[in-house]
Amino acid sequence: MSARSSTELPDLTLDLQFGNAVPEAHKKLLSKARVTRWMRMALLRDAEITVRVVGAAEGRALNRDYRNKDYATNVLTFDYTKEPVVTADLVLCAPVVAKEAKEQNKSPEEHYAHLLVHGTLHAQGYDHETSETDALEMEALEVLLMEGMGLGNPYE
Repeated sequence: MSARSSTELPDLTLDLQFGNAVPEAHKKLLSKARVTRWMRMALLRDAEITVRVVGAAEGRALNRDYRNKDYATNVLTFDYTKEPVVTADLVLCAPVVAKEAKEQNKSPEEHYAHLLVHGTLHAQGYDHETSETDALEMEALEVLLMEGMGLGNPYE
């Protein structure tokens, strides 16, 4: 890897996929350029990440098969390597994201941005389920990153 200035963001190779059950409005909202911009803000090193946006059935099946939880969740992170390049798959469930955004009085765009930042941090080893200290650190970083993108605090 070549030397990089402190203001340069890491490189991201992004494969953006949409399942058959994803509404067209979500596909339009999640352009590759927009998703790349949101995720790069949370990267500490170069990454190769696949983001797949799915419907409820696919989201539920993945959560059930890989986490033994029989419901669709907002984001799943499958992290494979953290160094020298982050490699991971992020799966976002469009109906869950839409429902949560409405319940939290946020735009779907803002909620997707937060979940992509959240998943990208998980892919690099951040974990809010290991301890309260880790959770507070991860949440504080998410708030700073969202504010840095001109978006609101995801936890308010």
